[in-house]
Amino acid sequence: MISGGMEVEVAEDEPWIDVDLSDQMVYAYVGRELVNSFLVSTGTWRTPTVTGQYRIYVKYRYTDMAGPGYYLPDVPYTMYFYKGYGLHGTYWHNNFGTPMSHGCINLRTEDAAWLFDFASVGTLVNIHD
Repeated sequence: MISGGMEVEVAEDEPWIDVDLSDQMVYAYVGRELVNSFLVSTGTWRTPTVTGQYRIYVKYRYTDMAGPGYYLPDVPYTMYFYKGYGLHGTYWHNNFGTPMSHGCINLRTEDAAWLFDFASVGTLVNIHD
């Protein structure tokens, strides 16, 4: 299956996540079937979201996040897929559809909860422009 110009190899019944940076959208698939979609905010031009194919390596119901100029306690429904990059709920803004993050993929908290229940450690995350 081709997604964002990249070949995505998944089993017919395998859940996976597609992140379209150009459209600021996340799509949840099972095999080739689209099961849900969400408007998101990804990294800015100064702190871009990585592109490529990754797998979720850890999930946290709540976790603290910190970096240069920010400290965010109890970030909900966090799923890391590459180094400090993750998909997570966002309580500090409601400006979805506009790049706002330090590289992570910000979702509305209720959307992040759905995605958290949908995905497992090992779920493919495909990120493209």
